Order: sequence, then structure tokens, then C-alpha cells
Amino acid sequence: MARFAREALKTVATLLIVVLALLAALVIWDSYVTAPWTRDGSVRVQVARIASQVSGQITEVRVVDNQYVHQGDVLYVIDPFDFQVALDTGKAQLRQKAADQQVKQMQTERRQHLSNLATTPEEQQIYAGNAIEAQAAFDAAQQQVAQADINLKRTQVRSPVNGYVTNLLMRVGDYAQAGTNNISVIDADSYWIDGYFEETKMAHVCVGDRAEADLMGYRDPIVGRIQTVTRGISVSNATPSTQGLPNVDPVYTWVRLAQRVPVRIKITDVPAGIPLVSGMTATVTIRGSDARESGGTLRQRFASLRDHLVDIIHGPQPSPNCVPRIGDENGATVTLPTPKPVAPLDPEQINPGLAPGLNTSPRAASRSDDSH
Repeated sequence: MARFAREALKTVATLLIVVLALLAALVIWDSYVTAPWTRDGSVRVQVARIASQVSGQITEVRVVDNQYVHQGDVLYVIDPFDFQVALDTGKAQLRQKAADQQVKQMQTERRQHLSNLATTPEEQQIYAGNAIEAQAAFDAAQQQVAQADINLKRTQVRSPVNGYVTNLLMRVGDYAQAGTNNISVIDADSYWIDGYFEETKMAHVCVGDRAEADLMGYRDPIVGRIQTVTRGISVSNATPSTQGLPNVDPVYTWVRLAQRVPVRIKITDVPAGIPLVSGMTATVTIRGSDARESGGTLRQRFASLRDHLVDIIHGPQPSPNCVPRIGDENGATVTLPTPKPVAPLDPEQINPGLAPGLNTSPRAASRSDDSH
């Protein structure tokens, strides 16, 4: 009897060990294969690469490397002498064009009030045309002054965002080329976290779920929400060959590695003392499903555990409405408007009534238009 009890105890112990081993294997499989977490995460940020809009020698640098600047702060100054001269010259030409326009406008008005014995329609047309030419030259001079004024203001290059100057290599005496980046500012209001999840875990990724990101060297996690899921990654077989044909790799391995899909996480809370640095490594864990299960009844928890085991054995079932479908209102295709060619204008449309006929003065033409 005692021998039978010992054999039964051994059998039960063996079965218990096997069951515990199976459960441990399932838990480990779930944790490493299907659970929504990844060590492949990183802190990301937008960087404003700033270039001057005018060219010139840098005479003053008002920032240092890693300095915090506010939007609108002056970063550096370009020698303003040439631009000040251009503005003063433009203003002088504007005064000249204004005087010329005033004189020619008075001349044409005098000709319009003279009788046909003192002037001719041809002379009236000539003076009226001279007045319009003077007005056009005056308008062009105003635009040139406005351009010179904005160019002078552009000699002070300002920060477009709030953030930190990074990798500053600029020095006084360098030449700033218009359109060439020479200073970068990290946008302090644009930090986010990218988690690169394996495709086997994407069924558990749901937009709006709570996510935690553990940075290396820090205990408390950064908290955020899933904002978007990337809809495309590079495919090597889609790369065109020299003739434009698909370049398909003839080697197909039996062991297929899961692709990784970038998931963007909006940061909602950063613990005190943790500095956000773009490029830092993060372990991202999605807590949305766990949070929803913690608030249910005991029966709901058992049902959730059963569904969890079914997911481990048969594969996860994606939740509906977690990620917007392609083609819905969040992914609508936008068509850019196509510019239409401008029809050529006739001089009469630009200056109506200036030359109504060979023997008709602009004054007579304007009176006939008023009568109608």
C-alpha cells in the first residue's frame, strides 16, 4: 500500500512538473512572441535646420551650443551694410519716381482740360500714357523698397521654434550662403517615442492605448498614448533594377524573421529628473489591454485569461477599430489643385481708354463711358 502511494505521488509530481513546465513555456512564449512590448524603441524629435534667406558675412553670433532659445530669438546676424545701402537707394529712387509720377499726372490732367484748338488727341494720348508709365514705375519702386526692407530684416536670423541649439559649429567671420543650412535647433515641443514592434505583436496595438517607455539608466517610465501606426516600410524586392523591373531576391530562407512596424507614441508625462534626448534607447510596453482588464469582475478576468490562452495557442485576434482602415476619413486621399495657365492680356484690358482711336482723346472716351 505504501509502495502504491509512493508511485502515485511520483506520478502526480511528474504530471504537476509537466503542467508547470507547459505553463511556463506558454508564459515565456507569450512574453517574448505575442505580448505587446519591444526593446527596440527610441526617443525622437523634430529638428529645425535653419538657413539664412540672404547671403553675407556673419558679424555676430548670439547663441552658444546647447543653449535654450525661444521662438523669435536672434541666433546670428549677417553684415547689414549692403542691405542698408540697398534700402536707402530704393527709398531715394522711390522719391524720384513719386515726383515724376506727380508731374506727369498734372501734365496729362492739364492736357485733358484744354480745347481741341490748344492740343490734339495724339498729344493727350501721349501724356496720358506717360502718366501711366510713371505710375507703374512708382509702383515697381515701392515693391523694390519693400523687398530691400525685408532683406535688411533677414540679416537677423531668428529661431522659428522653442528649443535647444545643437551641434553649433558657426563662428564670426563665416560666410552665410542663402538657402544653406548652418545652424540647427531642436524643437523642445515635438518630442515623441517610436516603438518598432514585430508584426506578430501588432494585433495588440491599438491607437489610444496607454504605453510606457523605460529608458536605460532611469527607473521611472515615460507615459504616453499610441498616436499613429506607420502604414509602410521598405521592401527590398520592390526595388527596381536598372531596366525598371522588380529586383526579386532568389534566395528564400526557411526561417522568416518578423518585420518591425514603427508605432508613434505621444508623450503625456515625463517623470521629474529625466531629460529627453533624441536617440535614447527605450523599452516600450503597451498597457492598454491590461488597464481595461483590471477593472472587470472575477468572471470577466477568467474570460480574459481564457481568451489570452486561446490567443497564445491559435494566434491573437485583432480588436476592431483599433487602427483606422485604409481609405476611411483618417486616410482620405488629397488631390492638390492643378494651376491653370493664365490667358494673355490685351493692353486695352490693362489700360482701358488710353488710346480709344486715332482722332479720339482719352478725355472724350471717358466722357462717353460715363454717359453710358
